[in-house]
Amino acid sequence: MNTENLHLYRRRFIPDEFTNLTDDKILKFEDNLLITSWKTLNPRTDFASGVSAYFIDKGWKVSKFLDCSGNIKYWYCDIIDCIINEEENSFTYEDLLFDVVVYPNGNIKVLDCDEAADAREQNLITEEQLLKGLRSMNELLTTIYRGRFDRLQAVIENVICS
Repeated sequence: MNTENLHLYRRRFIPDEFTNLTDDKILKFEDNLLITSWKTLNPRTDFASGVSAYFIDKGWKVSKFLDCSGNIKYWYCDIIDCIINEEENSFTYEDLLFDVVVYPNGNIKVLDCDEAADAREQNLITEEQLLKGLRSMNELLTTIYRGRFDRLQAVIENVICS
């Protein structure tokens, strides 16, 4: 895949949107890992930018959210499905709605399980996507609870520092 002209997209089910991530910068793309840096699409007061690692085979997008001064706010983990289209040289990640926030103090918050249920009831996602999302979230939470989240953070920190 040609990373120089790679087209990055985000597909959301709630709200229904398909976004071209033209301003995201690809820092690394190899095997089952894509790392990007980005600024918020719309101005926000709670965070301004970040770095995201897409663990393609795991179905996780782990992002380091930063404030305007470059200080960490929290780690935000999206449960995703990735579609790589080599003919179009594109990478699309579908947000499967489940999210996990890890705060610098170690607190964890699981979000949007209700949205995933709503999306399935409304046939916005398939049963296969729902089950994949649940399994990916379970594996991510197991990684966090076993004290191994630092390994995911290190993937991002190593790229930022190099």
